Amino acid sequence: MPQSLFQKVWSAHAVRQLADGQTQLLIGTHLIHEVTSPQAFGMLRDLGLKVAMPHRTFATVDHIVPTDQVAEPYRDPLAQAMMEELRRNCAQFGITFFDRATGKQGIVHIVGPEQGITQPGTTIACGDSHTSTHGAFGAVAFGIGTTQIRDVLATQTMALAPLKVRRINVTGRLRPGVYAKDVILHIIRTLGVNGGTGFAYEYGGEVFDRFSMEERMTVCNMSIEGGARAGYVNPDETTFAFLKGRAYAPRGAAWDQAVARWKAVASDPGCAYDDVVAIRGEDIAPTVTWGINPGQGISIAETIPDPARAKTPDEKSSVEEALAYMKLKPGSPIKGTHIDVAFLGSCTNGRLSDFQEVARFLKGRRVAPGVKAIAVPGSQGVGRLCAELGIDKVFREAGFEWREAGCSMCLAMNPDKLVGDQLCASSSNRNFKGRQGSPTGRTILMSPLMVAAAAVTGTVADAREVFGVTS
Repeated sequence: MPQSLFQKVWSAHAVRQLADGQTQLLIGTHLIHEVTSPQAFGMLRDLGLKVAMPHRTFATVDHIVPTDQVAEPYRDPLAQAMMEELRRNCAQFGITFFDRATGKQGIVHIVGPEQGITQPGTTIACGDSHTSTHGAFGAVAFGIGTTQIRDVLATQTMALAPLKVRRINVTGRLRPGVYAKDVILHIIRTLGVNGGTGFAYEYGGEVFDRFSMEERMTVCNMSIEGGARAGYVNPDETTFAFLKGRAYAPRGAAWDQAVARWKAVASDPGCAYDDVVAIRGEDIAPTVTWGINPGQGISIAETIPDPARAKTPDEKSSVEEALAYMKLKPGSPIKGTHIDVAFLGSCTNGRLSDFQEVARFLKGRRVAPGVKAIAVPGSQGVGRLCAELGIDKVFREAGFEWREAGCSMCLAMNPDKLVGDQLCASSSNRNFKGRQGSPTGRTILMSPLMVAAAAVTGTVADAREVFGVTS
């Protein structure tokens, strides 16, 4: 019978079915960082265990490292301690560590693809919810907790319940000024933040066929925001072209053999899905959030929802809570909302193409008075390429602070934080209460070019109007 990619990968990595119905699943690639791994290594030591397959685990630092300081010791003693602990753990257990001195450090979900570690047809786990990013390559990838990190380190397996698969087809073409970030915000708005519970999302259709790998990564990255456990795109020639020649990609005859395997892992024509959703690309507009979860989004041309028009008491309460926190008025346009901070970066939108696209329109512009704007490359590799292409200079001349690689203001576990009730136009993935470092800080999610438009106008703005986007 025809099978989906999810079914093929799951079957290939299933060790056995457990008594509770879960599957003991082999994890092909394990990614770790400095925040969620220390306790797991501590558990291994307490149990007297070794890392079962250290060659399958790769480490980097991203969450807590400062983006405005490279030299150690760091001003934050906790950041310094976590850095040293990860170094110690990787050295003791023989794990490859992309430390800052290697020039390969960066956000874990950018480093994996950049190094060619992320490959089709495998299972990938990491102690970070946005591990779904790696599904862009045709992998089944998901975030895990600390005890599961311990399990993977000790056995290279973990227990997981099988998932249903929802196929999401985005057909036709996107209009100018509409990006991958708008696509995933539209999907989450349409299906809800809990719509994907129990599902893996398989993305397809003409829009995804034309997407670059970096655009596919942006969408897969935020699958978790829609409640899905994983999100993926079937591998194709775009996938193979991206991977060829990268440090950990196969070479020579092994490359040809790998491509043959990767082609075979794609979903078979006529395979069955548990659900199928169709969305017209032409119906997607530049989208921004107005509330306190990624599903509370509207197009830039729409007005802020009115709780009086809610269909249920729960919806009414949710809208009222969001409006109170965000200090927004129902029925007013989102366009023109004053911003204090503009943040461009994160594992969602901190890749080379994100900075290239913004630089194309930002050159010759200036950040509005009173706006703090920071640009943070997702990896040292991205930072180097931006420097070689003069992209960092464009940002600096526009008034952005150009930083070192890291997670930065996405979750503010480092010094990059909002202050008080500052409102941030952000290219990151979550707009929860207090997400960006201040318990009263406010976040509006949007595409990188929309962040740039907000930065230069000082308000939430339509990038198509600000920059004259026509293609």
